Amino acid sequence: MKLTKLQDKWAAGQPGLNGWCSIPSTVTAEIMSLYDFDSLTIDLQHGLVDYQTALSMLQAMTASGITPLARAPWNEPGIIMKLLDAGCLGIICPMINTAEDAKTFVDTTRYAPQGSRSSGPTRAILIHGSDYHHQANDTIVSLAMIETVEALGNVDAICATDGLTGLYVGPSDLAVSMGHNPGLDRTEPDVDEAIGKILAAAKKHGRKAGIHCGTPEYLKAAYARGFDFATLASDVRMIGQAIGMNVNAVR
Repeated sequence: MKLTKLQDKWAAGQPGLNGWCSIPSTVTAEIMSLYDFDSLTIDLQHGLVDYQTALSMLQAMTASGITPLARAPWNEPGIIMKLLDAGCLGIICPMINTAEDAKTFVDTTRYAPQGSRSSGPTRAILIHGSDYHHQANDTIVSLAMIETVEALGNVDAICATDGLTGLYVGPSDLAVSMGHNPGLDRTEPDVDEAIGKILAAAKKHGRKAGIHCGTPEYLKAAYARGFDFATLASDVRMIGQAIGMNVNAVR
């Protein structure tokens, strides 16, 4: 199995650094892949990306050796299986609120008898090798997004789902669900406490814990706190910041 930079980092006891691709472009995906990320996630939920564009972006990333992930638009088996067949080695799934949601998600990512994924890895077998079918269940990363008060109340039951790789904190939706404004890098005491509860549940059940961060400073603090996986902003945000910095320097 190829393109397992993220899994190799975890095997070495190190946290993974994830990049986020929201722009529907092979050019920006390729540019992101030239930097020292362990994984890159193509965002089909809030990113401006459809399946066909995601496929082309995956092709643009392949030479980098970085682990390709995708955020599915929803917990829907059809699109999750198509993304895996296209070559993604992991799925971040939004709005996992119950243990039943988590089981549906994990079953979709795994072949029988552990799951219900249909066998037909059209591009995946070309990229990841002829033994893909037999290695996929042990290699595919499944991260359940915890981003609502309901999910927070069910976090232990979600973590108990057999085969789940880990949890991924969606801090903006989580904060909104708790009555705050949207945004990353939360510092409100109640939201921070909720993030700590999610992290503790993941550790208790031997799962990986991930979080989406807006700045390097917050991300490094997340690592220090014990998170195994963290996303740095997004292509849109970083390009906007670079443009703003240069224009402001002129103005």
